[in-house]
Amino acid sequence: MTNELGRVDSAICNAFQGGFPVVSRPFEPAAAALSDHGIDVTGAELLNRVQHLDERGVLSRFGALINAQEIGGTATLVATHAPEDSYEEHADLVNAHPEVAHNYEREHPYLNMWFVLSVVDESRVEEVLADIEAETGEPTYNLPKQQEFHVGAKFPVEGPQTQAVDCSDAGPEVEPTDRRSLTADELDLVLEIQGGLPITETPYADVADAIDADTEWVVETIKRFNQEGKVRRVGAIPNHYALGYSENGMTVWDVPDEVIDEVGQAVAEFDFVTHCYERPRHEGVWPYNFFAMTHGRSEEESERRIQQVHDRMTEYWDVEDGDWDTLFSTRILKKTGIRLDERAQANAEPAGD
Repeated sequence: MTNELGRVDSAICNAFQGGFPVVSRPFEPAAAALSDHGIDVTGAELLNRVQHLDERGVLSRFGALINAQEIGGTATLVATHAPEDSYEEHADLVNAHPEVAHNYEREHPYLNMWFVLSVVDESRVEEVLADIEAETGEPTYNLPKQQEFHVGAKFPVEGPQTQAVDCSDAGPEVEPTDRRSLTADELDLVLEIQGGLPITETPYADVADAIDADTEWVVETIKRFNQEGKVRRVGAIPNHYALGYSENGMTVWDVPDEVIDEVGQAVAEFDFVTHCYERPRHEGVWPYNFFAMTHGRSEEESERRIQQVHDRMTEYWDVEDGDWDTLFSTRILKKTGIRLDERAQANAEPAGD
């Protein structure tokens, strides 16, 4: 699909995967900022093009990307084995649990099913996994995030080499807080925008109307959430498959504990590494403690990028063949996304507080 985008649409995808202005009428200042980078569009044309990109499936959403970890509850990555002769039945049992947000088939001789569990209360993780083990007859291996070095799934497309355009400073001055809980009004806002903003001339006003709030409050709160980390970024969130990033490689590494902090920071510098975490090992089954997710538009590009990660690793320790692996995803078994309804509600302050 990237070959069909054209010069201006490609530039929009490159420029606004984050940093979209949080102001009452955002498309005019966004278009002006894009024009400063040599792409001349009006606000009305930019709005029309973003609508069209969304309709074509080039975007997975437009708006604020909520950081589920900061809103409430917890999520964890889990690996398990599914026998080849009953793989589909195994997947159906796992996917039947509403707490399972994503599930992928991955290339590995034993751990060939990987899913993300999203729950309100951390104690539910063990309960759900115990249920899955009882239903499938197979053990599960919980791999919660111990350190986050980088999360920033951005996917450039061929075309104008437009830099990311950051308009996040536009709009009102806001004061970040250290409050983790949500007020009742903030809960309504999170639930309204979790699937994206309306792609209209006045998206924040439309959200305000939907939750019976003031537009200025919606603008200020989303901007504050962006600064506090409750929102990772605001922009045009691409569908990376539609942009040609079909090769999804989860590289895993047995990094010596004494250098993992340095390694994490170094690998996170690669713009093609979209996720980078420290996770626990499982003795006798899973020796790896470091995960770096890479994406490529071809098998050759993906292999080059994995080699770059490998070369960076060798700067910190003597990497041997048994110290790492790449697990390519071969099939999406479930992808509903992490719905925040229950998690955000559990983190909301009681009415009247």
